[in-house]
Amino acid sequence: MYKQKSKTKNRYSSARNHAINSQPNSKVKLFDRVMKRLSPSWQACLPIACLIVLGWGYAAVAQTPAAGPTTAELKVALDTLWVAIAAFLVFFMNAGFCMLETGFCRQKNAVNVLSKNLIVFALSTVAFWAIGFALMFGDGNDFIGLNGFFLGGTDNSPATADTYKGIFGALNWAGVPLAAKFLFQLVFAGTAATIVSGAVAERIKFIDFLIFSLLLVGIAYPITGHWIWGGGWLADRGFWDFAGCTVVHSVGGWAALMGAAFLGPRLGKYQDKQVVALPGHNMSIATLGCLILWLGWFGFNPGSVMAADPGAISHIALTTNMAAAAGGIAATITAWLYLGKPDLSMIINGILAGLVGITAACAYVNIPSSLLIGFIAGVLVVFSVTFFDKLGIDDPVGATSVHLVCGIWGTLAVGLWSVGPGVYSWYALGPEKGLFAGGGLGQLGVQLLGVVSVGGFTVLLSSIFWLALKATLGIRVSKEEELEGLDIGEHGMEAYSGFLKEGDPTGFSEGQGSIGRL
Repeated sequence: MYKQKSKTKNRYSSARNHAINSQPNSKVKLFDRVMKRLSPSWQACLPIACLIVLGWGYAAVAQTPAAGPTTAELKVALDTLWVAIAAFLVFFMNAGFCMLETGFCRQKNAVNVLSKNLIVFALSTVAFWAIGFALMFGDGNDFIGLNGFFLGGTDNSPATADTYKGIFGALNWAGVPLAAKFLFQLVFAGTAATIVSGAVAERIKFIDFLIFSLLLVGIAYPITGHWIWGGGWLADRGFWDFAGCTVVHSVGGWAALMGAAFLGPRLGKYQDKQVVALPGHNMSIATLGCLILWLGWFGFNPGSVMAADPGAISHIALTTNMAAAAGGIAATITAWLYLGKPDLSMIINGILAGLVGITAACAYVNIPSSLLIGFIAGVLVVFSVTFFDKLGIDDPVGATSVHLVCGIWGTLAVGLWSVGPGVYSWYALGPEKGLFAGGGLGQLGVQLLGVVSVGGFTVLLSSIFWLALKATLGIRVSKEEELEGLDIGEHGMEAYSGFLKEGDPTGFSEGQGSIGRL
């Protein structure tokens, strides 16, 4: 039996071995048959393909691993990313201005306000690219930049300091590409033009606003900006404005003030020698606009570091937020005591006042000082709104009070509370100690000089622009068009088609004259 099992096993093994041995032969024969069926051209290509595959394999094995980015390259990448994110946040502030101004205005002018806020950034982009950036940051003299029109010319950014070789020397401290520098400054320029929109709302011709925006962003804004941020004469004298209290907000505020003055008040604003409030139609979207602007300011102020410096960014974000909170609280209390009610529009403008007020000093002051700066701004804005109303300056959204008055206040606050260089790691260069920090009146005097000089120049140039437009095109719509609403007269459409409008063609009910009297 054992022998029988052995014979069976041997036969199985022999059959298996025969199958294994014959398998390669069958594969060779199969390959040979396949090759014979191929054309001569394909038969010649197969060996070449094999050689290529073998060569690639050898090259992949023998190749030296590529070196990773250097520390300097990583820093440039991180700084550029932060600057881009900050620019996107400031750009999103356009949505905030749209909502805020539309909510503060009457429903019959909603399309007009939205249209102005939307198109103004498109116009600002072209004007600032063509001439504004060159006038502001191009190498030139102490008064104006003379190089870099259409963003052209020599530039080796992100090189900095002595290694920078280009025509935008005023920005040689920012270690990011030129495109990032331009994008960040562009959104600031657009903000200055948007400030004007609210102050002249509900009665200006659409075409006049567009032309004025081009002139402001292309000429007026960059010239005064060159004095401060472009290495001009105010910078030489030690004037400091970290994120634009004067450069952006005061310039926009002065231009808005002159526009409102030359336009005159809206119909129905003054009745029986008293100021009559013309309430906005949607406080919900106005509040949303305020919150969007609050968010955008975290790009506006911390982004002005132009580098991903964790200490500077976090400190500036905190001072910014503290000032906004204090401004809102102060405006609420002041309106409650002064006007008798905690007016929502005043709360909104109080928050914005605090944000504007801290913009110049956000990197130079400590947290308690930022609270005090914001609180005073919140008080100022309430009294400023009623002050301009009594002067006959009709500003539907309070732009002059928020951006001009609090922009001036914020600029002077640098000379009052700046802690002086050396206290913070990012504060190697900056304003001298403020008055309340033991530094005397020196820095405050320089800040006051900047306020007066920039204000005077902007008023002069804006007046020329407005008067020229008034003499040629006429800057105000007709009485009939204003009563009907600019949505129909200027754009031929309604924001709320089918909704009930004001009962009277003038936009005022008989009893409204006693509502909101100051």
